[in-house]
Amino acid sequence: MASQSFSSFQMLITTVVGLVQIGLPALLVGAQASQRFSAKFVRNMAFVGFMRFTTVLLGLVSLKAVAASFVETVKSSAPLFTVAASWLMIGEKTGLLVNLSLIPIMTGLALCSANELSFNLIGFLAAFSNNIVDCVQNVFSKKLLSDDMSSVSANELQFYTSLSATVLQAPLWIIMEITLPSLADVPLLLVDGASFHLQSVTAYSLMSHISPVTHSVANTVKRGLLIWLSVMAFGNPVSFLSWVGTVLVIIGVFLYNEAIKIMRIRRKASYRHTASKMIAI
Repeated sequence: MASQSFSSFQMLITTVVGLVQIGLPALLVGAQASQRFSAKFVRNMAFVGFMRFTTVLLGLVSLKAVAASFVETVKSSAPLFTVAASWLMIGEKTGLLVNLSLIPIMTGLALCSANELSFNLIGFLAAFSNNIVDCVQNVFSKKLLSDDMSSVSANELQFYTSLSATVLQAPLWIIMEITLPSLADVPLLLVDGASFHLQSVTAYSLMSHISPVTHSVANTVKRGLLIWLSVMAFGNPVSFLSWVGTVLVIIGVFLYNEAIKIMRIRRKASYRHTASKMIAI
C-alpha cells in the first residue's frame, strides 16, 4: 500500500475511534459538547491537524525511501529542535545543565540506530522536515493544553485535530487516486489505526503534565526501545555501537532528571530571593 493511502486510512480510523470515545459518553449521559466552536478554536484545530497529517505522511515517505535506522538517527536531534521551539513559541527557557544533558541522549540514540545507514535525498529531507514539524506541533499542542482560555482536553485535541487532518487530506483521495485496501489488509489497518489513536491520546495526556522538552526526551527513549524491540522481533544482530548507545541514553536520562531538579531548586531560590527583596522594600 502506498504511503499516501496508508496515512489516509490511519488518520481516518483514529478519527472514527475518537468520535466514538467522545460522542458515546455524551450520548449516554445526554451531555452537550464542551467546546464552543469559535473561529480561533477551529483555526487552532486545523493548524494542528495539518501538522499531524504532514508528520504522518512525511514519516511514511521517509521510511519508504531510507532505512528505519537512518530515520531514527535524524530524529535523534528532536530535543534540540524542541528546546528552540519552546523558547520561541511559549517562552520556556532551559538551563545550561539541561541542554548539556541532552547531548548523551541524542548521541546514544544516533549510535543505537547507526547500523546499515542508507542515504537518500528524498528520505533525508522527509525525515528532517518531519522532525521539525513534529517538534513545532508538540510545543503548540502543549500551549493549547495549558491555556485556560482554550480548556481543551487530550481526548478532544486528539479527535478534533484528527478530524481536521482527515478533511485536509480528502483532496488527496481524488487527486492521487487512493486505492481501497484489500480484505486481508483491513484487520491490520484497524489495529494500526486504533494503536495510533491510543498512542496519540497518551502522548497528549502526558504532554499536559510535562514540558515539551521532557516529552521530547521521553520520545527519544521510546525510539531507543523501539530499536531494541525491532532487534528482538526480526533477529537483527546487535552491534557494539548499539550497546554503547543504549548506555549513553540511560546515562543521559539520569543526567537530565538531575539537571531538572537542580534547575527547579535554583528557580525556587531565585523566587524567594526576589520576594524577600520586595518585602524589604
